[in-house]
Amino acid sequence: MTVYGYWRCSTDLQDQERQIVALKKMQCESIYGDHITGKSNFSERPELMKLLDLLKSGDILVISELSRLSRSFLGMVNEISKLLERGIHIKTLDKRLDTTSMPKEITMLIVSILGYAASQELEQIKSRTAEGREVAKTRGVKFGRKRTYDKYQIKEILSKRKEGQGYGTIARSMGMHRGTVQKIINRENALVGIQ
Repeated sequence: MTVYGYWRCSTDLQDQERQIVALKKMQCESIYGDHITGKSNFSERPELMKLLDLLKSGDILVISELSRLSRSFLGMVNEISKLLERGIHIKTLDKRLDTTSMPKEITMLIVSILGYAASQELEQIKSRTAEGREVAKTRGVKFGRKRTYDKYQIKEILSKRKEGQGYGTIARSMGMHRGTVQKIINRENALVGIQ
């Protein structure tokens, strides 16, 4: 029997160290982790795939909470069912699940409830994010990549285009990509009502 740990963070900005420290306290012999969203499939997580290949019947997989495996209700239920069928035990640090001490039927009931809760939490996160974005837009916050050009460059691009120069020629002379030049011209034309 080997005890393995797995951590997951949605972004590089989140700190996996907290999860790693807690997994080490649980005497995990090997710890794996991925920076990827909880909506992702298991196959999109390289470190989890390595870990799943190593796990054998009787091994224990320790995670901080079930949502580290999946935030999708169906994904969580399906993947945990597969692990249980292989004889792999699962423990969560939040103590909500410990398959070493409960029957499979109770385990699947708990997984179903926690999977549903995780999927609902994801929907709430999406909803709050969308609401926050809308509030920010009303305050004039712009989303997307910052412009790498200024109003003088826009004026120069429009002037060159008026002279009949093509997008590629303008882009080379301005040190920009053709698509950027085309986007600038299209946006400026739309602003003054030119099709």
